[in-house]
Amino acid sequence: MNRKPAPVLREVLRTQIKGLIMEGIVDGRYPPGSRLIETKIARELGVSQAPVREALRDLESVGVVESLAFRGTRVRKPTVAELVEAFPVRAALESLAAREAARRISEEQLVELERLIDAMVEAAHRADATSQSVANAQFHGLVVHAAGNATLERQWTLLEPFARTYLTTSHPGIDLVRLAERHRKVVTHLRDRDAEGAAAAMHDHLMEASRWLQDGGAE
Repeated sequence: MNRKPAPVLREVLRTQIKGLIMEGIVDGRYPPGSRLIETKIARELGVSQAPVREALRDLESVGVVESLAFRGTRVRKPTVAELVEAFPVRAALESLAAREAARRISEEQLVELERLIDAMVEAAHRADATSQSVANAQFHGLVVHAAGNATLERQWTLLEPFARTYLTTSHPGIDLVRLAERHRKVVTHLRDRDAEGAAAAMHDHLMEASRWLQDGGAE
């Protein structure tokens, strides 16, 4: 008996849409508090509203978005306590990612990591904390991707929006250049193919960010 493929295709579409919305959250197109309008997203992606609605429900179930009566669905802004709680988990994931990435990262990926650090520095000199935050997310995402572990990458994608903070509002006087330069140690170990050094550097990097957040700073 032939089985209809429609449910499978719909599930794949829903997963793809969820991933695209997550990308929008990570790269700053959908900042915390912004409204996610089903009809607009469906129109932009060229799909019906049903899979968009299902994708948003999935994201709500993991706490990335929230639906409020008469206010629609919005990107959820986590509390400081939630951010601090997420950092040790993310540090464990990203230290594992850095360890694996040190063994397989390409020269092109290393060059891109250095470019992203330069972009962070340039944004810092412009006092553009939002652009720096986007480049920062891309930097960490590239290290995770370079690890070549799809399960790890999926788990990280759920945590990353919670670890992101907006520097200008959380700590107006923070040194944005220093924030950018802190990433170079990780790249040095990755370029040296030093797996344990890369893992330790990434773990220290993120836990220091956690301490800054508790003191009023940010990643």
